Amino acid sequence: MNRREVIRNVALMLGGTFSAPTIMAMDKWEAFSSPQNNNSSFSLTETQQKIVAEISEMIIPKTDTPGAKAVGVPAFIVMMLKDCYKEPEQQSFIEGLASMEKVKFLSLNSDERSGVLKLLEQETKKNTGKAIPFWRLIKELTLLGYFTSEAGIKASFEYVQIPGKLELIKLKPNQKSYAY
Repeated sequence: MNRREVIRNVALMLGGTFSAPTIMAMDKWEAFSSPQNNNSSFSLTETQQKIVAEISEMIIPKTDTPGAKAVGVPAFIVMMLKDCYKEPEQQSFIEGLASMEKVKFLSLNSDERSGVLKLLEQETKKNTGKAIPFWRLIKELTLLGYFTSEAGIKASFEYVQIPGKLELIKLKPNQKSYAY
């Protein structure tokens, strides 16, 4: 099974929670032949990159498993937006980052940051615009980047090299629930 098949299977496993542009972006990524063919002018400032890193780490924090920053999710988000998303989603993302800069997100404490993100999520639920809102983009791409990374897969799933026959088993306490 290659990485693209894993991405599709993860999307299905998550109940199809990825948006249509994310699924289309994955198809574009698969068909993408070389980085030189990309004419996107999408780029982030250093401050915006730090905001992306902090938000992704809040979505998947470091615990006894690596967090989003440790597995390279922030770079994955930027790469996906630049290489695979169209201008409306890129613009929506930039506008979301601008609003985070406006509230001085990086200088807030963790409780204040959580409050800002909860408010952002509530506003996203009300959004009926054409482009995917910032919160949904960053959340989807964080999950996609994490669960398609080697460390994310190993932290979340149990690897069984030769699983044998398919049968129901009783899980031990704290045992990972899915083997591939």
